[in-house]
Amino acid sequence: MIQVSSLSFTYAGQTGPAIHDLEFAISPGEIFGFLGPSGAGKTTTQKILFKLLAGYSGSALIDGREVRDWDIDLYHRIGVSFELPNHYLKLTALENLNFFGAFYQQHYRNAMDLLAMVGLENAANQKVGAFSKGMKMRLNFIRALQHNPEILFLDEPTSGMDPANAHLIKDLIRQLQGEGKTIFITTHQMHDAQELCDRVAFLVDGRIRALDTPKSLQLAYSSRTVEVQFRDSDGVKTYALDGLGTNPEFLNDLHGREVVTIHSREASLDAVFMEVTGKSLV
Repeated sequence: MIQVSSLSFTYAGQTGPAIHDLEFAISPGEIFGFLGPSGAGKTTTQKILFKLLAGYSGSALIDGREVRDWDIDLYHRIGVSFELPNHYLKLTALENLNFFGAFYQQHYRNAMDLLAMVGLENAANQKVGAFSKGMKMRLNFIRALQHNPEILFLDEPTSGMDPANAHLIKDLIRQLQGEGKTIFITTHQMHDAQELCDRVAFLVDGRIRALDTPKSLQLAYSSRTVEVQFRDSDGVKTYALDGLGTNPEFLNDLHGREVVTIHSREASLDAVFMEVTGKSLV
């Protein structure tokens, strides 16, 4: 669905490339995460893929066709939700959707149904200038869906949202994948990526430092120990074990004490990112 090879781009006036020799492929129906701190090159890569930046070197293919060779038909195949909401603030939410929807040949659902999907139906006739950032982001999200695109580019899709609305958006992303959509997410929210993505790429200083499934990356950089806590009249006792069945003291306690918690010492995706790249996500 998307194939990138030796992709590089340098902004005018900069001495070095914003992205350098990127290589990755995204399969149909996959949720692919592009993870990195601000300035890593995430948005630059997406802008090339939806043809807002020209002059790149290397290759960027969508459905086997070079991005630079696509005409307006590309925009009927893809949907884009930008990190910074870009609505007409003097128009209502409904007017914004109807205006942008008029550019497309087909529609996923009508505007009111889309607003209801993200809990904005009661704000349909309010001017968007009065919306919070989270409300604008939800409107951004459904605007990207309204023409039923095959590929979705979502830039920081839960930015500015409270936990309940972030959860709603993540559920909708999973639903869209179930409908066969291919989804490219750029984010610095590792928890979102860990929940949603089939594979992730770690991007730092315009280069991919690691690319794999979240689980494989976590296992590769995790301790193989398990932490077990027991409780009895003497209090709480904790074991950190390499093998649950080989420690005789633990096995004895297993028969005579109440198990309080059992945790694997699996590295978080944040911790793996810092281990691989030597950088934080700030």
